[in-house]
Amino acid sequence: MVDRVVLVDDDTSVREALGQTLELEGLRPTLAGSFVAAKDHIVSEFAGVIVTDIRMPGKDGFYLLDYAHSVDPELPVILLTGEGDIPMAVKGISAGAFDFLEKPCAPQEFMAVVEKALRTRALVLENRRLKRQVAQGDAAARLLRGTSPASKKMREEARTLARSAADVLITGEPGVGTAKMAEVVHLLSAGSQAPFLKFSAAAQTPESLAVAFHDAKDGTVFLDEVAALPQPAQFALLDLLETHDRPRLIAGTYADLGELAGAGSFSPDLFYRLEAAVIRIPPLRARREDIPTLFRHYVDIACEQSDLPVPTIGQDVIARLMAQDWPGNARSLMNAAMRFVMGLSEGEEARTEELGLAEQLAQVERSLLIAALQRHKGNATEAAKGLKLPRKTFYDKLARHEIKAEAYR
Repeated sequence: MVDRVVLVDDDTSVREALGQTLELEGLRPTLAGSFVAAKDHIVSEFAGVIVTDIRMPGKDGFYLLDYAHSVDPELPVILLTGEGDIPMAVKGISAGAFDFLEKPCAPQEFMAVVEKALRTRALVLENRRLKRQVAQGDAAARLLRGTSPASKKMREEARTLARSAADVLITGEPGVGTAKMAEVVHLLSAGSQAPFLKFSAAAQTPESLAVAFHDAKDGTVFLDEVAALPQPAQFALLDLLETHDRPRLIAGTYADLGELAGAGSFSPDLFYRLEAAVIRIPPLRARREDIPTLFRHYVDIACEQSDLPVPTIGQDVIARLMAQDWPGNARSLMNAAMRFVMGLSEGEEARTEELGLAEQLAQVERSLLIAALQRHKGNATEAAKGLKLPRKTFYDKLARHEIKAEAYR
């Protein structure tokens, strides 16, 4: 939300009176008595405007105007002039000031100019966001794959909340990808160029949270599994959320925060604060039509990471995948894709029982044999040389693992 105003005037009474006018209109003023006090608040992508007196001791309003435009050429700067100092104000307009006001000015006149500047700034920032989105591609479409109605709804929720300045709670079963969703919301937001910092909530203290909020200025802090946030840190987080000029908070959890708040293990105040904007990621079993798309995507990633050719994914494999409930959701499907690429299975979920050492070694050996055949396009002689194995030993191993070299030609 574009509602910030940096107000610079060395006259305390004028500064405080105009600051009060801004606050009464629901804006967030930062008051400064000089250029030195104001300069640290003037940053690129600043979600607001500058109002400055022209005549000030030391560096005057023209110096501040030049500095602001060196930081961001499209940052609106409104000049305040003394009575009868119109030529000075005209000079400021020629230098790129947004507008000027003669002191003393009526609150209605002052607010009309400020609100016009804020609207102009909002359009500039929105246009920049849209240009970045075009340049980067739509992060929701790029990172949240799937054709099901549930996936389309999830992407639209991410886009809608990203456009707001609201803190966001992301919920879902284990493995659904709360961290990825948090990253998408950040990439779609006006602060996408600012830091996106991820932290384990369980490891946070009041002090570490304060540092995180400082380091992520204008960006996003993501707290993974916020249900595990220690109680002292919960209270500290509530205080941080009340401050101005802070990053957006995105919290992820697999737990029922409402239930935990009712049981007394999670702050009810923090729960209600987070519950205002929620994205619920549906489990894979609720959007089975997404499984083929996701599996093919994960297979492509696995092949790229392991430098292996992309294997054919038959309809029988897809049918088996879609028949499963995937309690581990996207994480389990990703693991299945890696095993499929390595030839360890046909994409089924991993067995829950623990494998013995011999079985694990056999799986590794089988995957290495298949990888060698894939690299050499089914040429067993070249594959054996690549593994530095005698040809007979290589064929014996293929027979033991029931691998046919011609299947990889």
